Formats: sequence, structure tokens, C-alpha cells
Amino acid sequence: MTNRRDFLKKAGAGTIAAAGAATLAAPAVKAQAPIKWRLQTYAGPALAEHVVKPAIDAFNKAANGEMVIELYTADQLVPTAELFRAMQNGTIDAVQSDDDSMASPTEVTVFGGYFPFASRYSLDVPVLFNQYGLNEIWAEEYEKVGVKHISAGSWDPCHFNTTKPIRSLEDLKGLRLYTFPTAGRFLTQFGVIPVTIPYEDAEVAVQTGELDGMAWSGITEDYTVGWANVTKYFLTNNISGAWIGHFFANMERWNEVPDHLKSLLQLAMNSSHLHRQWWYWGGEASLRVGGGKLELTSIPDAEWAKVEEAAVKFWDEIAAESPTKAKVVEIFKKYNADMAKAGRPYRYG
Repeated sequence: MTNRRDFLKKAGAGTIAAAGAATLAAPAVKAQAPIKWRLQTYAGPALAEHVVKPAIDAFNKAANGEMVIELYTADQLVPTAELFRAMQNGTIDAVQSDDDSMASPTEVTVFGGYFPFASRYSLDVPVLFNQYGLNEIWAEEYEKVGVKHISAGSWDPCHFNTTKPIRSLEDLKGLRLYTFPTAGRFLTQFGVIPVTIPYEDAEVAVQTGELDGMAWSGITEDYTVGWANVTKYFLTNNISGAWIGHFFANMERWNEVPDHLKSLLQLAMNSSHLHRQWWYWGGEASLRVGGGKLELTSIPDAEWAKVEEAAVKFWDEIAAESPTKAKVVEIFKKYNADMAKAGRPYRYG
């Protein structure tokens, strides 16, 4: 027994010594370099501080050196209209934008941004995507073009802030407004002249008279980015209850990310959606009440009903363009019918 114990002691010591020698002899392993992404948002610097930067800062901190996202604001790396192509070809890795203004070559592009009267409240957007099937449609459409649709969220409603008061549909005629492609296409029937310029140029364009205002946002954005300083009036009627925006990524770059960081990205994007939900909702009310810079005007409900009726016809025109568009329009119709049947607080009247 004594000899056996001595043998085991010597064998153990030899094994430990060998292991130690192997450890000492192994070459030094350098820490793996972090994954780096460049993400460009549709938003200018002032707005980006609220609609995306908190989430990116939180992600970078939580990623603990494994991944870093560099944030760029509107038109900083590429013009907004070229965001999709730049992401698709890998010039940039990820994008925060609506489909419409970044000119996505998909069947769902027309529904991004402000699709007229598709939503009444900001909560409509996440419900449409998560419970009514829009997530699956967007994922499929973007996979076809090599892009990962990460998630969708809601922003502010689409109102008009202008240098001239709007109190009737007649007052819309001839107004040169900075707006989104689809919103502009819809509003031309009421005499609006849509103008496309870089986001950061809109304020100066109002000052020089090139624009009469914007049909781009709610009142929170008007104050945040400085547009309330150059316009005088805010129309309380809106053509959409919430802007539909998304986070996207180049598919190859997305696939390179480990699963635990993908989950962290999803959490960060969800936190961004939640941040905007309360920031816009509270801001829209408080700035109407106490903003002090913009005079509120309204078009009577009976007259505004003509715009809502025109939206129904517009939906049918879009639906006739392709089976995918028809499927999305059908979802919008079903959702809004469900909300109307549900009644208060989902729909009034």
C-alpha cells in the first residue's frame, strides 16, 4: 500500500509538472479584436441623441469590448437616399431608417415612414409587426436582397409645421413641404408640392423661402431639431399616427455576429423603441400645451374626413400594384377594423 501511494504521488507530480511545462511553452494568445460596425441613422445630430444614441451607448457598454457600434448621423457617410445600397454592398454595416426614404428595392418600401392613416397611435406599429404578421413579411422581403431586418418600431405622428396657417384643405394648395416620398405622393392631390432635400438643409430652406414648412414629424421633433424656430404654425390634424422605422443590417455582417451578441443587439433595439415610445408620446402633449413657439391650428373634422376617404382609395391603388402589397394592405384594413370594433380606448368615434 505504501509503495502504491508513493507511485501515485510521483505520477501526480509528474503530470502537474508536464502540464505546467506545456503551459509555459505555449505561445501567447492575443485578445480577439472586437467586431466593429458602422451604423448610420436617418436622424440629424440633435434628434439622434434621443432616437438612437442611448441604445447604441448601452449596447457598446454591455458588449464589454466584444463589439463596438460607431454611430453616424444623417448624410454623414452617405446620403439618406443611398443608405440601403451602402448597407447592401457593405460600405456601412447597419442602418436606422424607414424603408421609404432610404429607397429600399422591396415590395414593402411604400409602407415605411408615413403610409397615410395606417396607424392612429404609436402602439399600433409594434402590434402590427408583432401580432398581425408584418414582421414575417419584412423579414422575407429583405432577405431576398441580402439585408437583415432586425426590428421595427414607431416614432412620432406626421403633422404639418409651416410658415403659413392651415385652417382648411384650401390652405394646403401650393405649399412647398419637406416630406417623405409616399406621404408626398399622397398629398399632391391636395395641392401640396413635395420637396426632397437633405435633412440638415430643411431649416435653412424655410428661412430662404425654398420651403413653406414640413410634413415630416410631430411637434417634439419640430422643437428638438430647431424647426419650431423658423416656422410659426402647427396643424393638429395628422396623416399618420406614427412613423414606421426599422433597424437593418448587412446580412453577411449579421451572420458573423455570435448569437449572444445578436440577442444583445435585439435587446438594445427594443430599448430604443421603448425610449422613443414615451419620449414622443409625452413630448407631443407637453409641447402643444407649453411649447410657446408654434400656434396650433386645425382643419374641421368634417373637412378632414375627405383626406381620410382619399387614404382608403390610396390604399387600394397601392394594393393593386402587387400581391405582397395587397397582403400588407389587407393586414392594415383588418387591424384598423379590429380596433374600431374594440372601441375606446383603441378607437374613438
